[in-house]
Amino acid sequence: MYVCGATVQGVPHIGHVRGALNYDVLRRWLVHSGLDVLFVRNVTDIDDKILTKAADNDRPWWEWAFTHERAFEDAYTRLGCLPPSIAPRATGHVTQMVELMQRLIDSGHAYAAGGDVYFAVSTFPGYGELSRQKLDEVQQGESLGEGKRDPRDFTLWKSAKPGEPSWPTPWGAGRPGWHLECSAMATTYLGAEFDIHGGGVDLVFPHHENERAQSNAAGDPFARYWLHNAWVTMSGEKMSKSLGNTVSIEAMLGNYRAVELRYYLVQPHYRSTIEYSDGALSEAAQGYRRIEQFLRRAAGRLGVVPPGELAPEFTAAMDDDLSTPAAVAAVHNTVREGNAALDGGNDEATRVAAGSVRAMMGVLGLDPLAPEWAESASTETPSRQALSDLVEGMLAERQEARATRDFARADAVRDRLLRAGISVEDTPDGPMWTVKDA
Repeated sequence: MYVCGATVQGVPHIGHVRGALNYDVLRRWLVHSGLDVLFVRNVTDIDDKILTKAADNDRPWWEWAFTHERAFEDAYTRLGCLPPSIAPRATGHVTQMVELMQRLIDSGHAYAAGGDVYFAVSTFPGYGELSRQKLDEVQQGESLGEGKRDPRDFTLWKSAKPGEPSWPTPWGAGRPGWHLECSAMATTYLGAEFDIHGGGVDLVFPHHENERAQSNAAGDPFARYWLHNAWVTMSGEKMSKSLGNTVSIEAMLGNYRAVELRYYLVQPHYRSTIEYSDGALSEAAQGYRRIEQFLRRAAGRLGVVPPGELAPEFTAAMDDDLSTPAAVAAVHNTVREGNAALDGGNDEATRVAAGSVRAMMGVLGLDPLAPEWAESASTETPSRQALSDLVEGMLAERQEARATRDFARADAVRDRLLRAGISVEDTPDGPMWTVKDA
């Protein structure tokens, strides 16, 4: 599986990491299903925007790129993404790009002009099939460079310009075009044909269309399946630094735990647009805490409960185009059953439900009792964790009182919480608490 990674021009925002999380879940599901997954996620470390921003900040382009590459890797790690099998950089694969261009030129699908190299779109009959573009309506969004034969042709190699980094080629020094690099890196590590190519829906055209065209024209079957995740939007517009409507990972993690942010971004279907709002994120965080609270209650009564069997509904949902909304619904259904078993004193049913919840949440990379999240709960937000431990201990006391029909004691616990500014709502998933006016 090859996933188009970041163009490391700046710090990551939640729109950037949404796709990484979607493909992390897909990878986990394929592994759970018994497959061995070779997972490649590239880094675009040379690009017009990187050069411009580095120059604007009076920084070397390579230092600017690597600084932000580390920021992206840190965000992926903090949000629970498994490390890729390899994360190749564009600048490390110029040799493979030159070889691919030579194959295209030799077969009549590309040409050199003034130090630039272009792909001749009209020579590839299948152009436009991936993005459903009509050939006579194609606009690459590129300027009509000197020697470019057709405005629909796209750039494989950009000739050297003063002050910019460059690499030698048979057609002159320069640097790679955006589309060329991914074809070269994908086939280097996955071969001429591989299973899945993923990326954001905004990459369908021109990036993925051009990747497919140049690879197929060179004789490589390339990707068997293409997957595209939707955007995170604000006020109906894609999050974009140029629009100034981004929400950085650091800003989010100042208010929510990383696992809660992961839950928020994983829960919707990968092809559904997420319209960001703090209210929606807060609601998702509460949903996650209901799952977490059940597992802690179960562990408090039974000790450590290992992951068990997946609910059939969960498996069916994940096999149906990675339908995470239905999968998460199956988790919450099992939580409700588990809470009922807890309240009824049925330890065996509680154990089965808790094991199933852990297994399902583990597939999603969200198991609250997994070491990475159990540890983060006590290190990322210590004040929140201390409050949570105190409140949930009192709620457990209240639940025990209700189970023994000691309603006076249960009401007294609730009143004590209310006086402290903690409101409690009884839901089908168990009691849910919030800090008033927070």
